[in-house]
Amino acid sequence: MVISQSKDVDKKFASYPKEIKCKMDFLRKVVLQTAEEIGIEKIEETLKWGEPSYITKQGSTLRMDWKPKNPEQYAMYFKCTSKLVVSFREIFGDIFQYENNRAIVFQLDDSIPITELKKCIAATLKYHSVKQLPFLGL
Repeated sequence: MVISQSKDVDKKFASYPKEIKCKMDFLRKVVLQTAEEIGIEKIEETLKWGEPSYITKQGSTLRMDWKPKNPEQYAMYFKCTSKLVVSFREIFGDIFQYENNRAIVFQLDDSIPITELKKCIAATLKYHSVKQLPFLGL
């Protein structure tokens, strides 16, 4: 898999407080690992709205961030007009905490359900090829 990375991404990850950086590094690892597992050939890692973002040719943009105004949580963001979060909520119910139709929110002390999160990431990274399937093929 080819990872095209903006030089500003590492700076962004380095700017997080220590406790947050390890959480964000973990999400980053899961996104890139999932992309490789599902056969993504090329992924762009960049900043969109100042947030680490992942873009594939066949997918929808996936962003993640921690914000000082909500210091006890961090999140993965999805295009709010897509069927992504609606489908995640329908399939996975209260396994995740959601913010409207735009995010999966994690608390600092959460144990993240990796299998389910990888399914959400996979659906996002290949969104244009699964958006016609019931519940995105989840």
